[in-house]
Amino acid sequence: MGWNDAIRDYFTFTRKERIGLLLIIIVIIVVFFLPMFFKKRNVAEITLIDSALINSLKASTTTAEPAENDFDDNQTSDYQFDSSVAYSVHHTPSELFAFDPNTLSVSGWKKLGIRDKTIQTILNFRNKGGRFKKANDLQRIYGLSMKDYARLVPYVAIETTADEKLRADVTGTIYHIADKTSHNRSFLDINMADTSAFINLPGIGNKLAARIVNFRNKLGGFYSIEQVGETFGLADSTFQKIKPFLRLADSTVKKFDVNIASADELKSHPYIRWQIANAIVAYRQEHGTFTKIEDIRKVMAVTADDFKKISRYIVVQ
Repeated sequence: MGWNDAIRDYFTFTRKERIGLLLIIIVIIVVFFLPMFFKKRNVAEITLIDSALINSLKASTTTAEPAENDFDDNQTSDYQFDSSVAYSVHHTPSELFAFDPNTLSVSGWKKLGIRDKTIQTILNFRNKGGRFKKANDLQRIYGLSMKDYARLVPYVAIETTADEKLRADVTGTIYHIADKTSHNRSFLDINMADTSAFINLPGIGNKLAARIVNFRNKLGGFYSIEQVGETFGLADSTFQKIKPFLRLADSTVKKFDVNIASADELKSHPYIRWQIANAIVAYRQEHGTFTKIEDIRKVMAVTADDFKKISRYIVVQ
């Protein structure tokens, strides 16, 4: 068999073989170009979706902006707080301080960060004879957000009027006769209040209240409101929050004779460390009793700051 016959035998196709070969070529071409077709289509669809999303966001931003005038001063529920209303957030610089909502001026409300519209509502409420009897009454103000209410309520200090019937319990906490569950925290005497009275202060729980009373008892009483802030575990931020509600009617404290107190008795006082207690007793044994309070400064372990604190609680007899 020659080369021509061999080539003819291997490369000569019947009609069915030529059709099958053609179909295979078509399938290969389709498989090759099909991914490119779908890729272009997906990109086009994503572009259309992104455009539609952007247009939708623009439309919602335009229509969802809350109106400034979102309540009517002439409604019968002018002063009722509505927690379902979404108010616009005003990042107004503000400062917090104790205030009486019945007498606070416009400038005072502005310092607290309250918007003008809400201030006007409060003024309308007061001008029509409305009065805040307890801190929770702030919720009656229409337009005051829950965030502002929670921020302000710990600083409400309502001054009672002469015609209001008041009763003071032994803890120094003032109650309204009409509503014995509402505490007026403006008149808490730090030397008279017990743990239950301190618990009523913002940020003070059972443990902190017990620590304050225990610290006061070990000292022999407070001679300054600032001493409350020295209580172990009481953060300065919490002390600053309760400070406006603290009062000191009597600064008289319990004193001890430094000439007869033992080292253990001296060490039991919060202001006298064991080094100071031992040094005082050693000085007394070597130089005799102290003739005046200032002689404590002669003890080497006693610094000027120590003497300033200790001197309020000692006597020399």
